[in-house]
Amino acid sequence: MDNSLTRRKRARASRLMRVRKTLKGSATKPRLSVFKSNQHIYAQIIDDERGVTIAGYGTPSIKARKSKDSARQIGLMIAELAKKNNVTAVVFDRGCSKYHGVVAELAQAAREAGLQF
Repeated sequence: MDNSLTRRKRARASRLMRVRKTLKGSATKPRLSVFKSNQHIYAQIIDDERGVTIAGYGTPSIKARKSKDSARQIGLMIAELAKKNNVTAVVFDRGCSKYHGVVAELAQAAREAGLQF
């Protein structure tokens, strides 16, 4: 039991580093980071040069659970917050999650709302 849990944690950390080693957010093109927990989904726009979170939004803000509908709302809201902060283009960071399901739905909604990535 302990061995399988350790192996899954290592695999998750490995996937995360594989994705993040090539991504870097800047002031002109910040990073849109998506985090998925068991119950919620969160999105942040991060300027890695200054180490500052420009905007963030998640399902607790809309009092909902993780679903495709709530991911679509998060994508629309994060794009709206980005526009308020004069951000039009971002680098998409899916973390250790596959680009599938709620992560893909969030990205699609953000694209439809005007973010470029």
